[in-house]
Amino acid sequence: MKEFKYTIDGKEYNVVIGEISEDYVADVTVNGEEYKVQMEKPAEPEKKKVVVNPQAAKAAASEEEGSAPAANVNVNNAVKAPLPGVVTEIKVNVGDEVAAGDTVVVLEAMKMANNLTAENGGKVTAVLVKVGENVLEDTPLVVIE
Repeated sequence: MKEFKYTIDGKEYNVVIGEISEDYVADVTVNGEEYKVQMEKPAEPEKKKVVVNPQAAKAAASEEEGSAPAANVNVNNAVKAPLPGVVTEIKVNVGDEVAAGDTVVVLEAMKMANNLTAENGGKVTAVLVKVGENVLEDTPLVVIE
């Protein structure tokens, strides 16, 4: 039971809202007079939008570009994001040869550009991210074998 006091055009109204039935009829008392008030049904909760799994989208995109699908990539040899950020530049492509210390990805984190380098030399076998993509810490970015 909820009680409210309203003043409309200088006249006071004491309103008590009692039980509300399953068919949305409320027992309402206004200044001692009882009423049955039909209420609108509450709006249905908005259905959640379907969001494509980013990993699945990356796999589909990499298949279209001709690189290996994410499921077949050995991420043990990947350059991983050291902290959360946004990929601002990818400096290598699949098939490129890189040396240890070469910059492969530029990651913006905390408003600073961070050059991520290859730990070992080798051939780039997969690029797992796109420019503008948000990544979390330890997200594999580029695989070098």
